[in-house]
Amino acid sequence: MKLFELKPAPGAKKRPKRVGRGESSGHGKTSTRGHKGQWARSGGGVRPGFEGGQMPLTRRIPKRGFKNINKKVYTEVNVEKLERFENDTVITPELLLKEGVISKIEKDGVKVLGRGDLTKRLIVRVQKVSEGARKKIEAVGGKVEVI
Repeated sequence: MKLFELKPAPGAKKRPKRVGRGESSGHGKTSTRGHKGQWARSGGGVRPGFEGGQMPLTRRIPKRGFKNINKKVYTEVNVEKLERFENDTVITPELLLKEGVISKIEKDGVKVLGRGDLTKRLIVRVQKVSEGARKKIEAVGGKVEVI
């Protein structure tokens, strides 16, 4: 098969309906819009969610909850992910990003969590550390510095 022999599957290309091209086409005069009325007009129709004057669903349903503007958002990293680094490495959010351990640093920084085991002695400098992670890092002789 050559490039010039490629063609769409049968029925894949449907010709558009051409309206307003004479009476004999069957789609002339009113161009399939009927006579008068809202739908016959240019730009006619109703906005999304409009229910003909009835109270719309979005206003019938009660409001719930709120958005906490003071919420802290951290990129989470478990100690098992830190196992890849050599002894005495200084772990910073920038290093984690550069090494591909995390894909982005959230607005409040990085938090180290305690899942998994750690055998390497590391110096961890991050914004937040869980109690379990701190114990595991310090148990192998590492240091935790909250920045």
